[in-house]
Amino acid sequence: MKRLFLLLMAPVLSVLLAGCGYNEIQRLDEQVKASWSQVLNQYERRADLVPKLVNSVNAYMVNERAVLTQVTEARAKVGSVQVKVEDLDNPELMQRFTQAQGELSSALSRLIAVSENYPQLKSDGLFRDLMTQLEGTENRIATERGRYVQAVRDYNLVVRQFPTLITAKIFGYHTMENYGMDRQADITRDPEVKFTLPEPEKQ
Repeated sequence: MKRLFLLLMAPVLSVLLAGCGYNEIQRLDEQVKASWSQVLNQYERRADLVPKLVNSVNAYMVNERAVLTQVTEARAKVGSVQVKVEDLDNPELMQRFTQAQGELSSALSRLIAVSENYPQLKSDGLFRDLMTQLEGTENRIATERGRYVQAVRDYNLVVRQFPTLITAKIFGYHTMENYGMDRQADITRDPEVKFTLPEPEKQ
């Protein structure tokens, strides 16, 4: 009898959960996690490019060791702050992650600026290829972060709305902080990656 009761109640319970927004909260929560995973993928791609980029400029930038050291140290710091999807609820770790990524962005910007002083370097095929990859990766980071911001916004709206806010409280769901919003302009700004031809020699 008890088993029959459970079988009859299962569809009813499913309808009630769907009607109170439980399924929608689940869907949006998964969307946030998937979006953040894509952000992490692009950050990892950028970190993997950095050693190759440093090696490609090493022979040319003999007088720019400080810049190369800054890039290498920033890359090492990024590697030391490991963040998973489950860490979105850890504000302290997320703050350290955001700071480390920001420092790497700044170091790469300085490297790009200094490279403008080396015409031979800019004509190097490997360097040009790596810079193109870096620019593409920075664009993808900005795109994926934008999608993550949107996913968090959609999730937060549902968690705050009635009657789904009741369901959220019952099952322990709460609003999420959109990390990096205080640095949104820096995060979404594409790095200045440009190549200028050397001026022709005067006759």
